[in-house]
Amino acid sequence: MLTTLYRRWRYGEPVIIVSGLPRSGTSMLMNMLQAGGMPLLVDGERAADTDNPRGYFELERVKSLGEQADRSWLREARGRAVKVISHLLKELPPDNHYRVLFAVRDLGEVVRSQNTMLGRRGELNPVDDMKALDLYRRHLVNVQVLARTRPNFEFLEIGYADALAAPAGTARRIRRFVGRPLDEARMAAAVDAALYRNRGT
Repeated sequence: MLTTLYRRWRYGEPVIIVSGLPRSGTSMLMNMLQAGGMPLLVDGERAADTDNPRGYFELERVKSLGEQADRSWLREARGRAVKVISHLLKELPPDNHYRVLFAVRDLGEVVRSQNTMLGRRGELNPVDDMKALDLYRRHLVNVQVLARTRPNFEFLEIGYADALAAPAGTARRIRRFVGRPLDEARMAAAVDAALYRNRGT
């Protein structure tokens, strides 16, 4: 409790970060937050498509975080949710309090989902599957270190398969972590199990 009050005093209202590997369920989490009444920081430049029929909920400005000298614009996200891919978490400036909802999915499913998406575009994954799996495992270890060592970060892992199997329980966990009066029923209803493709075998 004292830690929470100190963070609020020092950094202001927290920025809700939705993060994870590509194809790990980050768009689903953003959709849940929006359905529950959480304000989002998005620009709508990337339209919904076959791979993400509910939308991507992205902000293009986030993609160049590592190249920006001035990242003070992120203060606009205080009290709102913004999607930041896991590889860019380390680029978040230290002058905000971040509550990070981190999507976790079976890595084999992540790779298959990426390959499927690229195949629809007529592209091939430049990294073979085994190497991709190894790179992801190493990267996730680094994310865990970041979560433990950054004093202005709080992390909650959300399993993709768990969210689809038990959306009501997942909505409750998210609401408690975010600390806002979100509509759990609407959040749970926003989860569409039919979108669970590229499942593990």
